[in-house]
Amino acid sequence: MKIIHFAINDPAGAAIAFVKAINRYTPHRARLVTWEIRYNFMFEKDFHIPWMDKQALEFLYEEMWEADIFHFHMLIDETHPVGGFRISDFANCKKILHHHHGHPDFRANPDKYRKKYRNPKRRVLASTPDLLHLIPEALWQPNLVPINDHSYLPACDSNNGVVKVGQAPTRKDLKNTAELVRVASRLRSAVGQSRLELEIIENCLHRDCLERKKRCDIIFDHMQGYYGVSSLESLSQGKPVIAGLDDWNAGWIKKFAESSDLPWVLARNQDELEGQLLRLVEDPDLRVEIGCKSRRFMEEHWTEKQVLKPLLEVYASL
Repeated sequence: MKIIHFAINDPAGAAIAFVKAINRYTPHRARLVTWEIRYNFMFEKDFHIPWMDKQALEFLYEEMWEADIFHFHMLIDETHPVGGFRISDFANCKKILHHHHGHPDFRANPDKYRKKYRNPKRRVLASTPDLLHLIPEALWQPNLVPINDHSYLPACDSNNGVVKVGQAPTRKDLKNTAELVRVASRLRSAVGQSRLELEIIENCLHRDCLERKKRCDIIFDHMQGYYGVSSLESLSQGKPVIAGLDDWNAGWIKKFAESSDLPWVLARNQDELEGQLLRLVEDPDLRVEIGCKSRRFMEEHWTEKQVLKPLLEVYASL
């Protein structure tokens, strides 16, 4: 099969990660079309419309004509322009897949988007289990990270006795960053200013973000009930990862991973966050133990091939 992924901007690098994994591990061929760069992350590009000349666009049109499946990420659909045409001009007889990643407008107005999925030729995916509350007809498709690429491997860097706590929020207002800052401030007073350092990583290239996270001792995702790609990146790097997984999300993850022993350090409110951080800051052996568990979980339960399996099944069913 030939699959074209479309994304206005690539959500957390998920689209290019799927495209590369499909091309690396399956006989199918996938490409990605994007239009915008946001937050200066600079995820790897394939067909990036603002960078393309007439000749490149003509080649893209050929790829679109030949494709079997159009895989739309976030809010984009076939009404979107591509060069001097619309995607719909190439969509005749294509199989359509919509893939939601938790865009705020979708969270606020899910019924606006659900109408189009009544077409039997369309299917819909959700990137995290919490979205299934908003779109129950969707299938959960876990995100993936290339756990064996250099940036996702564990490192042995030492911070010379300073415990560095990191967070890489796309939007601080949505990721409990204010609570993290308050807790870290209180803990510095309790354990000593020189023993704890907080690093909020934002507005930088994705590869630089990964390297900075790799130098941290503990990673905080958020306390919104679900997990982000940031969790997967840091679990792969062998870090203790704190997140506020609720029972719904944890249940789905256990089912997918076929394991009841999840590696996340749970903190569902500010008091729990403070307790978990203090425990990890005070016990370096515990940090190592949980970090090893994190990496092992990704190697055993969340490889690219394992994550691709449900997606390939959906493609085959279209």
